[in-house]
Amino acid sequence: MDDKNTQSAAVLQEQAEGNMFRSYNYVGTKETVAFLFNDWSNHFNINGYSGRFIWDVVKIDFGISAIVNLFTGTWDVINDLFISAIVDNSRSRLGKFRPYLVLLQIPLSTMGLLWWFLPYMFPNTAGTYMPKLIFYFLFGVIMETAGTFTGIAASGYMSTITPNPNERVRLITLVELLTGYMGEDLPGYIFGFLYDMVVTGRWKIELRSIFVGMGIGCSVISSIFTFWFFLVTKERVPQTLERPAIKEGFMAIIKNYPVFLMALSDFLVNFQMGMGEKDYWIDVHGANTMINTVLALVSGISGPVGSISYAFVAPLRKRFSSKFLWVGADMYGDMLCLMFFLTGYINNNYKKLKPMLIVYGIREFLGKLMFGVDKVINADLWNEAMDYCEWKSGFRMEATTGVAKSLVLKLQGVVKSSIFNVMMKKIGYVQGLKIGTQTEKTKRWEFILCSIMPTITGALGIVPKMFWPITKKKHAQMYYELAERRNSMVTGYVEGVKGASD
Repeated sequence: MDDKNTQSAAVLQEQAEGNMFRSYNYVGTKETVAFLFNDWSNHFNINGYSGRFIWDVVKIDFGISAIVNLFTGTWDVINDLFISAIVDNSRSRLGKFRPYLVLLQIPLSTMGLLWWFLPYMFPNTAGTYMPKLIFYFLFGVIMETAGTFTGIAASGYMSTITPNPNERVRLITLVELLTGYMGEDLPGYIFGFLYDMVVTGRWKIELRSIFVGMGIGCSVISSIFTFWFFLVTKERVPQTLERPAIKEGFMAIIKNYPVFLMALSDFLVNFQMGMGEKDYWIDVHGANTMINTVLALVSGISGPVGSISYAFVAPLRKRFSSKFLWVGADMYGDMLCLMFFLTGYINNNYKKLKPMLIVYGIREFLGKLMFGVDKVINADLWNEAMDYCEWKSGFRMEATTGVAKSLVLKLQGVVKSSIFNVMMKKIGYVQGLKIGTQTEKTKRWEFILCSIMPTITGALGIVPKMFWPITKKKHAQMYYELAERRNSMVTGYVEGVKGASD
């Protein structure tokens, strides 16, 4: 059989039967469960405390970290260019993306465990200790390069699992609805309790020990389910046998209006500057079990509202366009952020625990009303934009187009990362201080940076969303024509495979 035929005759014949868009579902129960656990595993971590790990445990000097981030970020942009071209020009019987995801997952996950051993490899060293900085730099470059292959491949892979857009939305909705009940936030709650016990001196355990234990445990569990997902799922959107020119992928960001609008929106949103809200609760109100318990309780109470909100997705998609829902969810979220900031700003309430917990609870409850719609629409619009590219140009270049879209964002990110480290110094943050002992000026700025600053600096991102061109009528036309075109292409593949076998 000719190697250029990228899928088995059985799969191709399955795709050739009938119009692929109208009603046929491709993803079976096993793959659906794997899809569910993959999404869950992507959130099963303690990444919310990664800043504390680098600042107060590993202790990398802010100024040096800014320089390292500038270099590794620049390298990230450069290697994206040739890695995306390699991925987009890949053709194999495993598919276009799966070879990278299956073959790199285990070695990459194994190497990633070294990250958590940094405080043991360089114990009690200064933030400017050169061997530690060299290892931190080299490790970041190596992991970023390998991670680019899997990141680009995984992004493209998710849009090829099913050619049916309705089934795709169903999968996204199902995943977003159920993973919240599977304990994906549990590591964060457990670690918050452990962190409190250690930093308050109630448990005589080194802080680095709980980071290593929880970090490695979550990484191993997450990697197992991610690897399983890549093994049992399939690519079902056929790729053209001809390898498209690399420049076409980068030109797609200009030629294809939806991709251009998403890229422009992301570019404008990416001017956001801020810091994590978790750091505000830790440094202003102190890390303690009561606060963590209340925050977890609020999430638990508002959680069912978020689940109910997924019931709104189907009727709202029938009633309104993607543009309306995309813009509306954005504006709604900004209003809630403004409410949280104003409550804290008035009378310096940000320093008072009770009013801030109350407004936090209100914000979380109201935010969950649009939670399902926001999750599903944002996850599906990029897939819709990729289908639009195929509809207009006749081929798919998920990897290169995705990189073209993200290049400017990564360049922004390089600069922002360096600015953030400098900013932390400017607001007076002192690394390694006892929790709750930062200056009043620093605490005030931490509140501003986690509440209103991201909203203000990213506000222009809503403007391109208002020009989204895929109306409900064009949406139906696009997918009908795509299905007919794919049927014709797959039928040709099947005949070629059968002819080569005879």
